[in-house]
Amino acid sequence: MSESTLEPSHWRSEGDINLTPARTQWQDAKAAARLTSSQTTKLLARDSAVFLHQAMSTPCLTALESAHGSYLTDCDGAQYLDFHGNNVHQIGYGHPHVVNQVQQQMAQLPFSPRRFTNEIAVRCAEKLVNIAGGELSRVLFAPGGTSAIGMALKLARHVTGNYKVISLWDSFHGASLDAIGVGGEACFRHNMGPLMAGVERIPPPISYRGALHSPDGSDLHYADYLEYVIEKEGGVGAFIAEAVRNTDVQVPSRAYWQRVREICNRHNVLLIIDDIPNGMGRSGHWFTHQAFDIEPDILCIGKGLGGGLVPMAAMLTKDAYNTAATISLGHYTHEKSPMGCAAALATIEVIEQENLLAKCRQDSQFIQRRLLEMKSKYPLMGDVRGIGLLWGIELVSDPITKARAHDAAEAVLYHCLSHGLSFKISQGNVLQLSPPLTIERDALAHALNLLENAIAHAQQGIDSNYAPSAKQ
Repeated sequence: MSESTLEPSHWRSEGDINLTPARTQWQDAKAAARLTSSQTTKLLARDSAVFLHQAMSTPCLTALESAHGSYLTDCDGAQYLDFHGNNVHQIGYGHPHVVNQVQQQMAQLPFSPRRFTNEIAVRCAEKLVNIAGGELSRVLFAPGGTSAIGMALKLARHVTGNYKVISLWDSFHGASLDAIGVGGEACFRHNMGPLMAGVERIPPPISYRGALHSPDGSDLHYADYLEYVIEKEGGVGAFIAEAVRNTDVQVPSRAYWQRVREICNRHNVLLIIDDIPNGMGRSGHWFTHQAFDIEPDILCIGKGLGGGLVPMAAMLTKDAYNTAATISLGHYTHEKSPMGCAAALATIEVIEQENLLAKCRQDSQFIQRRLLEMKSKYPLMGDVRGIGLLWGIELVSDPITKARAHDAAEAVLYHCLSHGLSFKISQGNVLQLSPPLTIERDALAHALNLLENAIAHAQQGIDSNYAPSAKQ
């Protein structure tokens, strides 16, 4: 398949893609300004030569040398405030407490075969149960979030006896075949052939645009549609969704989630919440569903759980579903990883000791005020939405038609990268901002100033295209 086939709009759904002319222009401009060293150029070439190329990854943007706190530093000495971090950097990079705890664990017990348990794994599971609260009292660990999703899907089949799953269009639950089977992003399913049977997708609850968009901004009818599909389809075992969609930051109402919980209860459908990118405090709560006063039947967490240091994920569920003793739901080599559990437990301790949940909620109010001020000045900003330290800015070329401003979004991204701010783009036009919970207020304000300068610059470009002189 040629790279030219990667241009349809659905390839933009998950993040900013790495094959656009804007990417090439940014890298060429850096090289022309002598901001890219021969060391970086050679490393990028070696990377491109040895790694399998794939969308949103190789070929790469630039080469990193270090990561500390809220900052990435590349091999040319340029620093970037990281508002992306693949959602692993809830407590920043290289937090000394996490590093210290993992080093100690590495020296004592670096690995534990499956048939054995160990103190740190039990303590970590006990702590997760404690912060989850409610009935989520059973844990399975996994080496990554995608694996946790796989375990959840298997458990749902076992518990309900039904294999059918309902998920949301545009959702992302991982990149393995089973995960893309329940995911709703076309870019991951393209040319993959038959996937997991029994998956039905419904529209996600979106207030700004969408297939079932309501003029009054209500999203309850999306929940009603879920019940309609459950009743018509029959044999549904689970509904899987993020409590808040991470990629383009869709925040449903509390009423939506309350109704979804009622619907799942009424039809004996297990509610699986994927909190892999947003868990561990990004919403201002330990887990995002807690912001909506609901409890899932199965909770999947990962990414930030390992403190940005060790790959780590977990599935939490109710004691009532502890009925699969003769089935290997996970059976992963690093099932009770001492190092992963040490990193996870240390991450929880950092969030508690530094009072990061309260700080996140305070920072959220600061971001919201600044973004709404910016929105009042720039028509390019069609919508602003978020929770905690997860915010999305939807750029539109026309506020009436809501046409997605793909080119403007890329212009903003590369302008910001040139001035030391990194974030991702989703759906081709949504700027997704997810800084570390540990970020200092001065750094947060600086990042938003950089962002506003970039948006103002892009707005000028749009305005000039509609100026009378430009039309003549």
